Amino acid sequence: MFDTHTHAWGPPKPDHPWTNGPLVQDFASHFSTDIVFTADKLLTDMDEAGVDEAVVVGYPITNWTDNWYTVKAAEENDRLNGIAMVDQFAPDADETLREVMSHDGMLGFRLGAVCPYDEMWERFDYEETWLRDAIDEDDFWEAAVDTEAVVQIMVHTSQLDQALELVEAYPELRYTFDHFAHADAADDPDESFAAFEPLAEYDNVTVKISEVAHTSNEEYPYEDAFDHVKWLLDTFGRERVLWGSDFPNVSHPEFGGMAYEETHSWLGDVPFLSDADRRWLTDKAARSFFDR
Repeated sequence: MFDTHTHAWGPPKPDHPWTNGPLVQDFASHFSTDIVFTADKLLTDMDEAGVDEAVVVGYPITNWTDNWYTVKAAEENDRLNGIAMVDQFAPDADETLREVMSHDGMLGFRLGAVCPYDEMWERFDYEETWLRDAIDEDDFWEAAVDTEAVVQIMVHTSQLDQALELVEAYPELRYTFDHFAHADAADDPDESFAAFEPLAEYDNVTVKISEVAHTSNEEYPYEDAFDHVKWLLDTFGRERVLWGSDFPNVSHPEFGGMAYEETHSWLGDVPFLSDADRRWLTDKAARSFFDR
């Protein structure tokens, strides 16, 4: 089983201080895990949940471009891979990306298009449009192409038109979209996901069914999200829909208070999924996409 979306972080240090107040004071303190959630602790929880391998997505408890712990986790653990966070507007963004991607286990980088650029990973605003401006950072994208970096994007469905422009500009890159693109399970997927249709025409684009408890308005097993899963499978095919837990974020009560095992066991209640479908969702599709 391959989890495409986890987090881990180290303790605060003089050269890596915890700077994101909302995460430290409210969010991380309500996880079911210790407030310092290391790679070793993640691996222990993975074992208990039956997860073999995972992607550790950069966690902005420090400065959001400080990738020290993500790189460390990926380099030191064969079962973990890393997704960094890089400021593509910085003057040395291309050099930073090349350096990050030179480390073993690093797969790519994440763009937080749902965040205001000057409040990155502090709050969400679905009207943000800076992703469109990022397309013009030619040196950065040349580095992404050269290093074969995966582009992981966190957007709302209303921002998918911007993402399409990015994919059209750099069609040689691989893309994955987080967390159902923040669609609300109460919405008709034919409407909320309509902007995914042109993206699905690109074989190098995938989408994650991750953080389901936040998408859903119901208790486990989140039946109101089943139609969204079906829509994505019908549109992208099971080879391009990836499961992710977003653990330990989802253990916060605001995100459903999920146990790690629950982040994938709910798929067993989705009636139209075959055992083969579930294997693709929780393992084969991710391994194919990330080439692991």
